[in-house]
Amino acid sequence: RSHLHVATLSKGVVKDATNLMSEWNTDIAGMNEVAFTPDNQRLVFSAKIPAADQAWHTNYDIFMVPVTGGEKQNLTAANPAWDAQPSFSSDGRFMAYKAMSKPQAEADKFSLMLLDMVTGQRKELAPEFDRSVSDYKFGPDNRTVYVTTQDVGQYSIYAINTGFGDVRKVFGDGTAGALNIASDKIVFTNHKLDMPPEVFQLNLDGSGLTQLTDINASWREQVQFGDYEQFSFKGADDDTVYGYLVKPWDFDAKKKYPMAFLVHGGPQGSFGNMFNERWNAQMYAAKGYAVVMIDFHGSTGYGQEFTASISRDWGGKPLEDLKKGFDYIVQAQPWIDGSRACALGASYGGYMMNWIAGNWPTGFKCLVNHAGLYDMPSFYGSTEELWFPEYDLGGPVWQAESDYQKFNPAALADKWQTPMLVIHGLKDYRVPYAQGLGAFTNLQRKGIDSRLVIFPDENHWILNKDNRVRWYNEVFQWLDKYTKG
Repeated sequence: RSHLHVATLSKGVVKDATNLMSEWNTDIAGMNEVAFTPDNQRLVFSAKIPAADQAWHTNYDIFMVPVTGGEKQNLTAANPAWDAQPSFSSDGRFMAYKAMSKPQAEADKFSLMLLDMVTGQRKELAPEFDRSVSDYKFGPDNRTVYVTTQDVGQYSIYAINTGFGDVRKVFGDGTAGALNIASDKIVFTNHKLDMPPEVFQLNLDGSGLTQLTDINASWREQVQFGDYEQFSFKGADDDTVYGYLVKPWDFDAKKKYPMAFLVHGGPQGSFGNMFNERWNAQMYAAKGYAVVMIDFHGSTGYGQEFTASISRDWGGKPLEDLKKGFDYIVQAQPWIDGSRACALGASYGGYMMNWIAGNWPTGFKCLVNHAGLYDMPSFYGSTEELWFPEYDLGGPVWQAESDYQKFNPAALADKWQTPMLVIHGLKDYRVPYAQGLGAFTNLQRKGIDSRLVIFPDENHWILNKDNRVRWYNEVFQWLDKYTKG
């Protein structure tokens, strides 16, 4: 268990460490979910109340406890959904925190709440602001809160007035993170599809953008990135759907290039304007691929209604968006050879590879399925987060009208014909290894060219840097085999 301890520091030596929750069989939500009160006499933290039902609810609450230990006060007991990331204004008057409103929903909108520690009054800041707050910091006036949030393919910075709830966009180019307020400056990291993370600062009004670090300068001199652009098209229900295209590093409009069609996981997630070490679009551009990433229905950063639309519709609108996005980009960019395309995805993206195998069997030359869901009923019985399928798929597996069979890739296994690379970590408890093995068994039994790669020491993600190199090499060998002859 990850528990919260308080210790005395004496000349740099920790003494008399006290576990503030030793009687709890639960974890703190993380160290970014812990804060001292301004008088340093108490701590607040986010956690679940110890109970047998932790696996099928998302009711994290915020508790306050003296630093000396003792009774824990639940500050958010009235909300049955997720409460997170408490923080105090420097004058101690207000505690801010993030809160969802839908129990069991892990991808509900995180609203910013403000609790007056003197009067006990509680309110939601800017309830009409249709973005889910990621990180936030109080401004120097204690009456403005600066937040980061996914925002149409970016991670933007907004300023919210605590009195009137006015919302003002401060920055919105690339992925802003590690948010800090230093006197009259906003200090943050930023990265883009063609720029690894660096530290920047802004004036509080959004002016005066200044890059403070350039730690990748010498490395960048040796690398030529592919140019990128955001595009949009009409997807399912005639809604506007966005995506990103990254061109090959040596792009020549007179040539034809194969396509790497990346499908994000979550499923409530996004492959936006970011530099990711695991699913890095520039890696594929460096190998001569046109990289296409569609933020289908269910993606984050386009309003809560768009995000929520994937629940109970895993194989519906998202697949339609991917098909329409594929057709759009091939027509709009004639240098992309749609007949030499491979699709890749992990987690829900891996599920979509299995779903594509049965519902779009002639769409791609090959598929790459990392940690993908194959058989939905057995997935329910083995995942460690039961709240997730119960909310997104309509209840427990035995509940009538649930979606476990409706959107079950294994039910369409007879239609599979596309060569597939299957990758899985043996320590994956989110989507256990048997899901990858099931997909591979079907491929082998049907005589479809396939390869199974197992990482014994990895979980749902490939985290070890050496394993990551092996992962990319396996993927590129598979893609090259089917797109480059």
